[in-house]
Amino acid sequence: MTTYPGSPRLLKGAIVGFDVANPVASVIVFQYNPNTLTRTIKAKTAEGESAARSETLRLTGPPSEDIRMEIEIDATDQLESGEDVTTTFGIHPQLAALEMLLYPKTLDVILNSVLAATGTLEILPKDAPATLLVWGPKRVVPIRLSEFTITEDAHDPGLNPIRAKVDLNVHILNYQDFNLTDPGFHLFLAHQTLKEAMATVGSAGSIANVLGGNVPIL
Repeated sequence: MTTYPGSPRLLKGAIVGFDVANPVASVIVFQYNPNTLTRTIKAKTAEGESAARSETLRLTGPPSEDIRMEIEIDATDQLESGEDVTTTFGIHPQLAALEMLLYPKTLDVILNSVLAATGTLEILPKDAPATLLVWGPKRVVPIRLSEFTITEDAHDPGLNPIRAKVDLNVHILNYQDFNLTDPGFHLFLAHQTLKEAMATVGSAGSIANVLGGNVPIL
């Protein structure tokens, strides 16, 4: 890592889950930002043989977007400095914070079990915590964490993992996934508005190269 004083401060990507009962438990800041993000974007259009020709290009909503990334978690530096939590648990806490985004809360499980045992016929499952992918100030989006694969590469003498790679697959949630009053609705609209502004900036700088500098646009 460079020590040049003029080097820009590197922002850290993160996944943040909003849990009112335990707000600290679901903040996962990437120790090392992934080198690569793979984004799959699929348009939402009228499809199938029943779709009218007039609807061929009609967009029925924002595109479906999935992001894959691989993050690394390494306890080497903390172990060298004798950091107490890492010496005792390795990187279990970091992995647990990520995994808990997919677990129902223990208290909810117990409560639902009691309700079922007392004859309650309809028990609604609890919602997962509202989760955001934070990748710099220009990309803060609500997500559903659909799956991830953890590869533990090294362990300490107590078999605590001390180095791991996590292959994440997240699905971007858009305004069609939320009620109007949900913060996720407005967060995605803000993300889309920013994207529209950046697209306009990029297109304005490129159109002259397509048409030629002396060709009037309007």
